[in-house]
Amino acid sequence: MAELSGLSDEALAVFAFAAYHQLSSGQAVRRVVQRDGAGHKASDTAVSELTGRGLIEADGEEIRFTDKGEEALQMLISSLRGSRDT
Repeated sequence: MAELSGLSDEALAVFAFAAYHQLSSGQAVRRVVQRDGAGHKASDTAVSELTGRGLIEADGEEIRFTDKGEEALQMLISSLRGSRDT
């Protein structure tokens, strides 16, 4: 998972959140909520880190995975499943 290597735990948590939702719903996740209005939000540091690596785009309300970010998310999910299949 070269795209995710070296990321902070806060940045990895964004991918873990997306992976959870994709695995639990069975549907591809291309975006997640950045702030939900109930006090939950992605770390500003994580958003900055992921944006700087070209993995996401964010507007303060929503995080959208770039093509590179979607590929990294699929690699993470494949790793969790124990295979390279996406």
